[in-house]
Order: sequence, then structure tokens, then C-alpha cells
Amino acid sequence: MTLQTALLQGTEILYKAAIPVPRLTAEVLLCHALHCERAYLYAHATDELTQLAWIHYGRYLNQRLKGKPTQYITHRQEFFGRDFYVNTDVLIPRSETEHLVEAAMEFLKDRPDARVLDVGTGSGAIAISVALESRRTVLASDISWVALAVAERNRKAHAAQVRFFVGDLVEAIAANSIDLLISNPPYVPGADQANMQSEVRDWEPHIALFAGDSGFEIYQRLISGAESVIRPGGRLLMELGYQSLAGVQEILATRWNDIAVLSDLAGLPRVIGATLRS
Repeated sequence: MTLQTALLQGTEILYKAAIPVPRLTAEVLLCHALHCERAYLYAHATDELTQLAWIHYGRYLNQRLKGKPTQYITHRQEFFGRDFYVNTDVLIPRSETEHLVEAAMEFLKDRPDARVLDVGTGSGAIAISVALESRRTVLASDISWVALAVAERNRKAHAAQVRFFVGDLVEAIAANSIDLLISNPPYVPGADQANMQSEVRDWEPHIALFAGDSGFEIYQRLISGAESVIRPGGRLLMELGYQSLAGVQEILATRWNDIAVLSDLAGLPRVIGATLRS
């Protein structure tokens, strides 16, 4: 079987199973089986697929048919122009979350000495991106040991200056010690679990997805904690969940000002920023 034939067959199998972007998915999985880049598939379209590569490719296709996200099969996801290792211990970084990094960079551009904390770092994609883009050391925490093992692997791969530690939100942070706190916290209401896309619900870690019945439990705790650890005049940046803007604005109303909302490319409110009153 040639690479071209394998690619066509894989695409057809995925298409019939209603897997999104079947052609691209087949390309990615075949590349993973061959340990090559996509351009290789077309430069060597008539090459014979080895038996070992066919076995791996077939296994990957089967995993995808069972709902396993492609990123967890290949253990790769691009974020802010860099490849990150991912597995089922961490959320798959989304392109929408890059807006959080952009907002952080805007705040930090004239603040070379600002101390930065990423809460709920998961794969470390946000913290590592901010550290590399701003050329500074970033602190990053997560409640999950296994998530931090993934984050440390990514830190080493990118030689980033990030210090990871285990902690429940900001419990391990000294008072008035942070200038910028960034976070993509859990924000999915527990009641929405049944309506979620199965690939997310069945594969991604629930500890990083769900935030109580209302979806605001972590926002409330995080904002309360941020009021203690952020220096007066410091900034809080958080990703927003679907229909969470009004609720988060209400929580911020007591001690925060300069509240700003950044929308994503779809026009949805994605990042909220607020400054702690002096």
C-alpha cells in the first residue's frame, strides 16, 4: 500500500464516521505513524507503507474513531507558535487562549520587573509562552501533580524560565507579591456536562473543566485570593467561559477597576482584565 492510498483510505474511514476535518486528521495521524512532516506525504506519495507504520496508523485511526482527540494521540498541540506535549492529564490548549497571552504581554511591555503568576497552568502553555515572549521568570501553579509533570516536560523542551509548584489556586503565594496574575480557570457548570462535546467530556481532565453547579465557583475563589496576593495596582487576567461575562463582572465590582474585556476572533468575550484598587 502506498502512502497516497493509505491517506485516501484513512480519510474515507474518518469521513464515514463523521469525524471533523477527516483529510487533515488522516494526514496528521499518518505523519505520526511515519514520524514525518506533512510535506513528506506528498513528496513520497508513491512510497510503500511499511507493515509497522500501517499497524501504528491503523491503531491511531481506531483511537480517533473511538473519540480520542487527535492531540492526545499524537501528544502534540501548537500554541502561540510552539509545539507543546499534551496527554489526558492536561487540557488541550486552545487557540482562543492565546488572547490571554497577548493581554499579558500588553501589560508587561513597560514593566520589566513585574512578577507574574499563572494559576492552573496545566500543560504550562500559558506560563511558558509568557516567559519566552517577555524574557522573564514566571511562577506557575496547579493543584494536579500529574499536570505539572507535563508542564515541566514542556518547560525543559522550550528552555523557559518558569517555576512550577503544586497549589490550590493562590494558597501558597505570599500576600502582596504578584503584579500580574493570569489564569484559564475551570468554568464549565456541572449541569452542562451532559451537553458537552463527548471528546471533551470523556477525555479531558474534569478537574480542569468543571467549576461547581454554577460555573462560577473557581472564579469566586480565584478573585478573592487574587485580592490578597496581587499588589495594589496589579492586574488580574482571566479567560472567560461561555455566558460567564456578566457573572464575573459582578464578582469583580467590589474591589477592582479598569475592567476590560477582550473578544476572540468569533466576537465572543474571551479575556477579562481588572486592576486591584489601591
